[in-house]
Amino acid sequence: CALPIYFLAVNRKLLCCLLLKPAACCGVFDMRNRGIMTQNKTEIRKMRILDLMEEPSYVPMREKELACIMQVDPEDKPELKRILQELLTEGKIQINKRGRYSKPEQQLLTGVFTSHQKGFGFVQIEGREEDLYIPEDQVNGAYHLDTVEVRILPERHGQRQEAQIARILARGTTHVVGTYQKSRNFGFVIPDNTKLPSDIFVSQERSKGAVSGSKVVVEITDYGGAKRRSPEGKVVEILGHINDPGVDIMSIVRNFDLPEAFPEKVMNQAERCAPEVTEADREGRLDLRDLTMVTIDGEDAKDLDDAVSLTREGGNYCLGVHIADVSNYVQENSALDREALKRGTSVYLVDRVIPMLPHALSNGICSLNAGEDRLALSCLMTVNPKGEVTDYRLAESVIHVNRRMTYTSVARIIEDQDPKECEEYKELVPMFRDMARLSSIIRKRRQKRGAIDFDFPESKIILDEEGHPLEIRPYERNTATKLIEDFMLLANETVAQHFYWLQAPFVYRVHDNPDPEKIHRLSLFIHNFGYSMKAGQEEIHPMELQKLLNKIEGTPEEALISRLTLRSMKQAKYSTECTGHFGLASQYYCHFTSPIRRYPDLQIHRIIKEQLRGRLVESRITHYEQILPQVAKQSSQMERRADEAERETDKLKKTEFMEKHIGEIYEGVISGVTAWGLYVELPNTVEGLVHVSMLPGDYYYYDEAACEMRGSQTGRTYKLGEKLRVKVKFADRFTRTIDFILPYEEEGIDDGEGSNEAGSKQ
Repeated sequence: CALPIYFLAVNRKLLCCLLLKPAACCGVFDMRNRGIMTQNKTEIRKMRILDLMEEPSYVPMREKELACIMQVDPEDKPELKRILQELLTEGKIQINKRGRYSKPEQQLLTGVFTSHQKGFGFVQIEGREEDLYIPEDQVNGAYHLDTVEVRILPERHGQRQEAQIARILARGTTHVVGTYQKSRNFGFVIPDNTKLPSDIFVSQERSKGAVSGSKVVVEITDYGGAKRRSPEGKVVEILGHINDPGVDIMSIVRNFDLPEAFPEKVMNQAERCAPEVTEADREGRLDLRDLTMVTIDGEDAKDLDDAVSLTREGGNYCLGVHIADVSNYVQENSALDREALKRGTSVYLVDRVIPMLPHALSNGICSLNAGEDRLALSCLMTVNPKGEVTDYRLAESVIHVNRRMTYTSVARIIEDQDPKECEEYKELVPMFRDMARLSSIIRKRRQKRGAIDFDFPESKIILDEEGHPLEIRPYERNTATKLIEDFMLLANETVAQHFYWLQAPFVYRVHDNPDPEKIHRLSLFIHNFGYSMKAGQEEIHPMELQKLLNKIEGTPEEALISRLTLRSMKQAKYSTECTGHFGLASQYYCHFTSPIRRYPDLQIHRIIKEQLRGRLVESRITHYEQILPQVAKQSSQMERRADEAERETDKLKKTEFMEKHIGEIYEGVISGVTAWGLYVELPNTVEGLVHVSMLPGDYYYYDEAACEMRGSQTGRTYKLGEKLRVKVKFADRFTRTIDFILPYEEEGIDDGEGSNEAGSKQ
């Protein structure tokens, strides 16, 4: 071979080896007239390249060096390039940043790729604490939510380990929702999902008649590959025009692939369920119809899956938590059951509910409607004056709810002692007062052991008939909501503990300890406000975080530190292992109380009933051990999907609301500080950005350690938790972005306009 001098010098050992084994490389591409099928040629060439790289003397080479030593003719060099790319995609070879090829030195990891609009992305590996960072030049044709194999790179991007995508195992995104834009001879779809890095090309004949501004669902036909070409697709559904009522929410529904209508077979099964409890249904059940009980829910709730009762025996409280026996109507592995598992949870969007079960069940026979007999699973607990459960019983029961109460009404009775409410429900008032006392005892006991209570106001968005937002206001918890929360938590803990000690297969709700590094950063941050907490090297006790929240209660920095504390914690999930719930400071916890809207609750109801009936035998234990890991995984994934969809619809309607308030001035609180600006949250929970370029009178830089924006000349600082007056500059519901600027008086200029606006608004 006519090899370069530098190459001979570096690879002298390799050259000697190749002279002894010329078949390993030389003439690999000279197969034109040997009667070998094209596919076999490719495989032989791949095999010989791999054989070459396995030689002990081999050192990583560039493509041109490989071509030279393999005597590749100039016209065959594109073929060499193609084969090397295939080997990379298959994960059989790797390439470093200098363009040198070699065999992989490490095992490939499998995970899910999440793209970023700037081209790079992240891969989440199950069981790994942090995602892997994928640089743009290492994405290798992967698309959002693809299942991929990755290879760890030696470099790190900040705190994250870098990796390259070696192979795409399965496509995770096949359909994309977006806005169609028509050009002269073609069109393109701008994805609603901002994580997607490029528009999708659509030829005119595949546009299905869409016009500019149409909201469409496009099926991807070509992902663009490793060459980073724009993906191509075809329109499969036109949802309507971007300004049509309801199309905005429908776009989110489609974007998250949320199911809408139930399959016909599922609906048929639901319709066949008896509309009333029969005598046969009551047989063998504990009859609790004479026990006074109520449901307490929001005014607009229709799926009532929990009722509560309370009596006194001496100094003890006899608390009953009665949960709809949905499993009586949804048999395992039926069409209803498979659809419920697929959905995982009900999804509560701003203008609609996408239920886990058909309305015939969720609002009908399974709903604990007042004045009607219903089947239930009851957790009957004896609670002493210290809030300890001294005795309990789990039972299949038949119940009869006396009154359907609302949070507002019960709060008026307990907090305000409203004469009108007390008169209307006079036979229940003593029970409600006992419930309030017991709730306070349970809550104090839970806080004493270290449970963390975040009391963030949720937003209530009021829409008109066409789905446009009329009002946004905080939705505060009251005594009644806390009361029900306390009773449900106690029942969940009692059931979880019961099955933990039985050592039966079960689905638990677990919440792992926070990452020590995040807690360390939180500790450094709160030190700036004069607070401290005890955090060990490996873990922190939840009591320390609860103490911190108690210290900051009522202070200007309360919202800020509470939010940062929440962000320092991990996400709760479902698991077959009982590893405890950090946030609740509980060793045993499960979800037992909402089988109408959560599949894990429905699943464990079946286990509870089999155990109560003495049918949890070895074969059933084996069965549950086989299916429960997938149930827990599916339920966790569907819960995350629902949470993201709910957040997106809230952001959409908040942004649409602020479009009508451009130029108005509000007082908010700085809820986030980043290198690109300040996030400010208004009292109605709307959040927007003041870009760093909009800060007045100085060059500002981000001090990450202090988590503040600081002027380089004036020394003016903007800190988390600081109150700030802002003017609405821009709001765009389609990108879900809100931009604020500082009004004139904040900039030191008073033209009179800003103060008038501020005065009228305040």
